[in-house]
Amino acid sequence: MARGLGRGFSSLIPTDLVEEGFDPTAEADARVSQLVELDIEKIVRDENQPRKHFDESALSELALSIERNGILQPLVVVRKDASSHLSPSERPQYVIVAGERRWRAAKMAGLLTVPAIVRTLDDQNRLELSIIENAQREDLNPIELATAYAKLRTQFNLTVKDIAARVGKSESAVMNTMRLLNLPEEAKKAMVEHGLSEGVMRPLITAEPGVVEKAVPLIVSEGWSARRVEQYIAANRKKSSAVAVKTDAQLKEEAKLSEKYGAKVRVAARSITFSCKDETELKALLRRLTA
Repeated sequence: MARGLGRGFSSLIPTDLVEEGFDPTAEADARVSQLVELDIEKIVRDENQPRKHFDESALSELALSIERNGILQPLVVVRKDASSHLSPSERPQYVIVAGERRWRAAKMAGLLTVPAIVRTLDDQNRLELSIIENAQREDLNPIELATAYAKLRTQFNLTVKDIAARVGKSESAVMNTMRLLNLPEEAKKAMVEHGLSEGVMRPLITAEPGVVEKAVPLIVSEGWSARRVEQYIAANRKKSSAVAVKTDAQLKEEAKLSEKYGAKVRVAARSITFSCKDETELKALLRRLTA
């Protein structure tokens, strides 16, 4: 799925927890974290969290998924300061560091408990320093670096400016690196396994999934430069424009299918392609297709 640039920074990078498979701070995280099942009423949102709005329809979809499959990724919380006018039995004990969307959806789904990774404030501070130290390593793969940046943003509420200052990079460099996390799964894995550079892979961020799928093996086997990647994308874009003249019937069918399945649909001569903006939308689409 291609992503455009004019929708604000938050639309360019993941807004939830980073993927464990690409987490270069996982070992440090494990040392300061404890996985438990918490009473959902003992958890409160962080009032300093900048994100205030959550799409209700997306929350409903996630709540339905949670009802069927449970919470697949734990919340991250810190123990709340004990000082409060409330009695111990009434007092919320944990503040959300990451996963407020999952917490809200879990409440909608009627869950009484949720899985959570618990840290103390000291642990949280130590982990932040560990991530920053890790992000400053020169041998870190761009995807691992992007993951470290994303973790600083999502779990520590740091702005791009804050992250840039802490790791000694420009704001634009930090933002461009984080955008790599929007690449398809196979492209990210190829970057890690074959040591592909950020410059070579960056043009693929806004390319069509089919173009990315075909380009990555060629980049690996032929050692393409960034310029060669750009030329390949442009050539395939022109080719698509020349041959993919859609009929009114195709356009109507796309609109009909998009409305029915709640996802972007493209109809070609012999194929139908569904595109989802995130994992929640993908799961909802799979449920509709198999219902």
